[in-house]
Amino acid sequence: MLVHLRLTVPTNLAQPVTDLLEHHECVTNLVILRGVCLDPKGDLVECDVARETASDILDSLTKLGLGEQGGIVLSRPTSTPFKRAVELEEAAPGEPDDAVIWDAVLNDAEDASQPTLSFYLFLLMATILAAIAVITDSAVLVVGAMVVGPDFAAVAAICTGIVFARWHLVWRSARLLLLSFAFAILVVALLGLIARGTGLITPADVTAPRPQTGFIWHPDVWSFLVALVAGSAGVLAMSTDKTSAMVGVFISVTTVPAAGNLALGLATWERSEITGSVQQLGVNLAGMLLAGVITLALQRVGWHHVMRYSARLLGRGPSRPRHPHYMRRG
Repeated sequence: MLVHLRLTVPTNLAQPVTDLLEHHECVTNLVILRGVCLDPKGDLVECDVARETASDILDSLTKLGLGEQGGIVLSRPTSTPFKRAVELEEAAPGEPDDAVIWDAVLNDAEDASQPTLSFYLFLLMATILAAIAVITDSAVLVVGAMVVGPDFAAVAAICTGIVFARWHLVWRSARLLLLSFAFAILVVALLGLIARGTGLITPADVTAPRPQTGFIWHPDVWSFLVALVAGSAGVLAMSTDKTSAMVGVFISVTTVPAAGNLALGLATWERSEITGSVQQLGVNLAGMLLAGVITLALQRVGWHHVMRYSARLLGRGPSRPRHPHYMRRG
């Protein structure tokens, strides 16, 4: 699995960048187009690097000043069916599936902390679905609401900010999470008041026994344990680009369903529903944040050393190719 780098290199950095990439054992397909860049004036450099070493190479480029003076664009090829790609993977420590590109993690976290209109609208629609799930006692709608909800991206951004001591990122992400939930809950509570005034719902609809959805406002130790596992799995999936695992994270925690139940509790002023929903929301967010921070911190401090040790332990090296015919996916 390779990562493609496209670098805009100003003239004063051309030689050190070339030296870094040309002599690195995990870099291939190095292309240098001299003097083709107009802004900034300089060279265009492209290359492919082993995913396991991408973060270290990006750190080195940043220390040279390329991030400030030039440009760095990272992309992930869908396929790399050639011999040299396999050789690079063998030369790099650990497994590509375990590698973390920290620059990409930070970039994703910065994007997730932006208060976009789409974030607010997705959370609002998810909370509406959750409220309907409460009224109809529909477990299917609860799952749908959890999948639609975008709140985990902001939670992961907070975890990333804490681990990297990017306090502006922590503040911006926490503010987004707080304001977006407040907005969604208040709007759905207003809609609930309208529905109550027109006779569409009654307080009994909210307080009636709900065998399928009652769990969303009854927090217990299992709620916290699920939040811990989901938070850890979520940041692990995010940092290693395992996006398919994110769906499981979304449908494991009940932040959005608790918000929907809280909105209905406010609309009908059922205090037990309000209290239970607030507790459920707090338990889930606290568990995800705690587990997310611990997981990212362990990855940052020890993952590189763990991969090196595992590579030596398994005795993997260039003489033992892991895939025939050089058909490795990128």
